[in-house]
Amino acid sequence: MTTSVLVPASLTREAEDKREATRKVGYVARAATVFRVDRLTVYPDPDGVEKRGAGFVETVLRYAATPPYLRKEVWDRRGELEYAGVLPALRVRSRTGSGSDESGSLRQGIVTEVGADGRVRVNCGLQHPVSLPVPSGMEVGEGERVSVRVSSRRPVRAKLVDEPAAGFVVDSAEIDDALARPDAGLTIAASRYGEELTVTKLDQLVARLRGDDGGTSGNGTGGSDDSDASDDEAAPGDLTVAFGAPERGLPPILGENPEAVAAETGDDRFDLWLNTVPDQGSEVVRTEEAVFATLSPLRLTR
Repeated sequence: MTTSVLVPASLTREAEDKREATRKVGYVARAATVFRVDRLTVYPDPDGVEKRGAGFVETVLRYAATPPYLRKEVWDRRGELEYAGVLPALRVRSRTGSGSDESGSLRQGIVTEVGADGRVRVNCGLQHPVSLPVPSGMEVGEGERVSVRVSSRRPVRAKLVDEPAAGFVVDSAEIDDALARPDAGLTIAASRYGEELTVTKLDQLVARLRGDDGGTSGNGTGGSDDSDASDDEAAPGDLTVAFGAPERGLPPILGENPEAVAAETGDDRFDLWLNTVPDQGSEVVRTEEAVFATLSPLRLTR
């Protein structure tokens, strides 16, 4: 089961300075961690004004997603990371519930040296890089990120494993390409012009995410009751949620008429346009606020 979140490269367009912009990106990274998002995708917004450059958001997210014990190894000094110190600590919890320092924990590592004897040296945040055998059928190169299962710290006992470490990955893609991924699953556009989230609607969405609704989309905005190829490939629980930019929501970014979205006749690339902050008290809900407000109910179980 995969949860993906799509945010625009113009995420920090209204931030007054780089410090505030970094903090905003950090809140998105924090939300992704809290709600166990698997992938954060930054999509381009050519018409959105981003004075810090199109790559700012992606760079800061990638840095935030890097475990603190690897940041010095992975990242050089970069202008985008001038205020990286204001990023909130993510304190990523492993999928098994054990912390990164506990026995049996899964840690990210960087391959620092590849030997001729089928072993590699890996920096995984322990006191020193560790020499580990490469499992049969697994290929790794110098500088590559790998997952290391640590069974004991004193003495060090660890092994390379072919499985993703806890936390989220960051990439960039056109929004159409991201929505066409085999694991896109249920696709939701978060917008104040979408259908208001109610208890009844939430129950329908949770049922679909749990795979016990008979395969129906539960809405009439782009979803279909008939199975197609993408539905066959997506596992129950796969979810993709897209967000807009501050003061520039998804409808203008996608060239969509807000009135058409409100009438449920809008962009059919999504299964549902959803308003997760009905009757909002502020004129504008910031993107980082919308991420928290949207992922929170969608993580509920029945």
